[in-house]
Amino acid sequence: MAKILVLQHHPAENLGAIADALEEAALAWQYVRVFDGHPIPKDVKGLGGLIVMGGAETVYQLDRYPYLRDEMALIESALRADKPILGVCLGSQLLAAALGSKVRRGEQREIGWYPVRMSDNAKDDRLMRGLPAEFVAAHWHSDVFDLPQDAVTLASSDETPVQAYRYGAKAYGLLFHAEMTSEILAALVSEFGEGLKRVGIDGDAMVIEAEKHFATLRRIGDTIFGHWASPIQGT
Repeated sequence: MAKILVLQHHPAENLGAIADALEEAALAWQYVRVFDGHPIPKDVKGLGGLIVMGGAETVYQLDRYPYLRDEMALIESALRADKPILGVCLGSQLLAAALGSKVRRGEQREIGWYPVRMSDNAKDDRLMRGLPAEFVAAHWHSDVFDLPQDAVTLASSDETPVQAYRYGAKAYGLLFHAEMTSEILAALVSEFGEGLKRVGIDGDAMVIEAEKHFATLRRIGDTIFGHWASPIQGT
């Protein structure tokens, strides 16, 4: 059975809906709980793929988060080995940085439920084909990045030109959260809700609004993550 390595930066930010897609594809996975100080592997030898989840770390503060250098080195190992890569939120930023792009603070935070629009490139993309041209997704980020050289933009939002991208055939970055579940959202708002209020964001309202969007978002996630996972078994 092919095993997927998952870099997890925060207890609440687990695979969420991605786990169901991995199970459906008969894939096992192993968490590297970075928040508990688990060491980052040196390479991807013997792995079926790499998933890098979200977190509060900032890619442009490597002195504060030195282990992110090890994560980017692991991403580079996966790129050289042509392994499937999926970066979510912080993971998409780390993948972009590993590909040479600048990650920086956005002009404003994008936290809440906002529309995502597919680009023309998404129509024939292996992961994105079949998705509606626009849908509402969960967002929870302050940082953005430039599109990596030779990468393809797959989605954008009003605030962020690059919400999803593909590099080569197997490396994908998603800034929005298609994996979000009610459990993950409740845990994030419980921990960070007071901080959100200080910057004018109502986390409780985000939880209430979620009920309007979760059913559609789940179908979006099933499509994206199912397409990502399905070819891995047996490789």
